[in-house]
Amino acid sequence: MSNTPARKHTALPKAQILIEALPWLVRHNGKTVVIKFGGNAMIDEDLKAAFAQDVVFLHHAGIKPVVVHGGGPQISAALDRHGIVSEFKAGLRVTTEDAMDVVRMVLAGQVQRELVGLLNQHGPLAVGLTGEDAHTITATKHQPEIDGELVDIGRVGEITSIDTGAIEALLADGRIPVVSSIARSQDEGDMGHVYNVNADTAAAALAAALGAETLMVLTDVEGLYEDWPNSDEVISRLTASQLEKLLPELSSGMVPKMQGCLHAVRGGVRTARVIDGRVQHSILLEIFTDEGIGTMVVPDAEEEGDAE
Repeated sequence: MSNTPARKHTALPKAQILIEALPWLVRHNGKTVVIKFGGNAMIDEDLKAAFAQDVVFLHHAGIKPVVVHGGGPQISAALDRHGIVSEFKAGLRVTTEDAMDVVRMVLAGQVQRELVGLLNQHGPLAVGLTGEDAHTITATKHQPEIDGELVDIGRVGEITSIDTGAIEALLADGRIPVVSSIARSQDEGDMGHVYNVNADTAAAALAAALGAETLMVLTDVEGLYEDWPNSDEVISRLTASQLEKLLPELSSGMVPKMQGCLHAVRGGVRTARVIDGRVQHSILLEIFTDEGIGTMVVPDAEEEGDAE
């Protein structure tokens, strides 16, 4: 009998945490959440395991997670092993035909397989696919402009269309789709060819096409800083128009992430969030707590506080 008060005392904080999550569970139930997996969370074993737990938790909480991933560090390492030099122009990897074979192998055969395996330790949940499968992501050749001139960076794609059929079928079957950021070519004379597409951009395009409730982008920073490097104050919330004004001032690494957030909320996604993937269980903290972490982007029409 003497143990009962102690048991009550230790259990109470757990109950309070669960109760705090209740309104968020109700709000997000049945909704689709697209999560872009990247940064340190892709490399650190503990963070990878925590990410998989978070995604499975969302699934069992009645939310429909869709995971999109790239694999920058893993691709660079594999290219090194194959004696192919990694080169970047306009913040994008120059992708020759030889490099594209390696990119495809790493994304679909290594990164995706590992992530599917981590998720499936918790049950028969995850199914891996690339943008090639069932025409999920279609792209055309992307040529960035540098100093006023279009530059050829090889098999780097610009997304032209999304077909959500395969992903929606998996979600309807209670599965967790894990999508590698490779696209099929839309050009008739280029059949059989594929493109390397930016994973942030792919996640945003999929979120908009799926009518997702939320896009979450994992990064290696706390969020969007107010006045970096002079201040480490993170902007917790801003509208699409406010973000659009800030875009020209952002560091090159943040541009595709924040452009993705802008594209998503302008495409009907209710909120887009950039969160710190270095924090264990950052996804749960962002979705199920009052404080949240990171930076949230909302459509211009959102009333203050309505999207939180």
